[in-house]
Formats: sequence, C-alpha cells, structure tokens
Amino acid sequence: MREVELVDLYGWVVFAHIVMVILAFAAHGVSAWVMFRVRAERDRARLGAILDLSSSSLTVAGILLLVAVVLGIAAAIMGGHFAKLWPWAAIVVVIVAFGSMTPLAAVPMNKVRKTLAMPVPGDRTGAPAGPAGTDEELQAALSAVRPEVPAVIGVAAIVILAWLMRAKPF
Repeated sequence: MREVELVDLYGWVVFAHIVMVILAFAAHGVSAWVMFRVRAERDRARLGAILDLSSSSLTVAGILLLVAVVLGIAAAIMGGHFAKLWPWAAIVVVIVAFGSMTPLAAVPMNKVRKTLAMPVPGDRTGAPAGPAGTDEELQAALSAVRPEVPAVIGVAAIVILAWLMRAKPF
C-alpha cells in the first residue's frame, strides 16, 4: 500500500512542478514583454508604470520559480532521477540561463529605473531615490536595453529543459 501511495504522490508532485513552471514563465513573460516595450516608450509616466509592472511580475515569477525548483528536486528524489545526469544538466541550464539574464536584462532595465528615479531591486528599503536623469540620459539607458539576446536564451533554455525532462536522455 505504501508504494502505491508514493507513486500517486510522485505524479502529483510532477504535475505541481509543471504547473508552477508554466505560471513562473507566464509571470516572467510579462517582464520580457516590458523589456521589448520600453525601447519604444518615451513618456516617463508610462515607462514608470510598465517598469513597476515588470518588477511586480518578477517578484511573482521568482516565488513561483522557487516553488517549482523545490518541487522539481522533490520529484527527482522521489523518482530516483539524481543517479542520472539529466536532472543535473537541467540544473546547469537553469543556472546558466538565470546567470546570463542578470547582466543582459536586469542591469540595463535597472539603469532605466535609476534614470527615472525609481527604486531598484537591491537598493536599501527607504533609501531616497537619486535625481531623475535628463532626456539624453534616459535615451542612452533605453538604447542599452537589448531584449533579443535574453529572449533567445530564455526560449532556448525552455526548449532544452522540456527536452531533458521528456526524453531523460542520460
């Protein structure tokens, strides 16, 4: 009886992992959309609004992704998959994808936020924002936003992860 219960639980953990991944990617997709949108926007109020949306969506995405990772690790342990290489490869893909997103996506977006005198993740809570930048500084910050490379990395990571988890090749 215990083995049947564990097998049933394993299926639910995998299902919950997949749902959390889908929701995390959906929330993260909002921020990706904002990254494409900010390049065309010049109105400071509208920029501030969509950058706030991006920050909020990233908070939700981060929480959902953390839950997805915990569930994925639990599923890998329950399924005895850590004896194989594919779960380790999946972990490396996630680390590389997120490690590349910071310099390629977060840093330029935070420069736009700073130019608009908006709070930036990692700043001290309650610290006063610096002065807003000039229109030229804003244009330079917006020009530095290059969403194509992070988007390609993100899509490639999703495809590789889906393949690893479906094919379990090694």
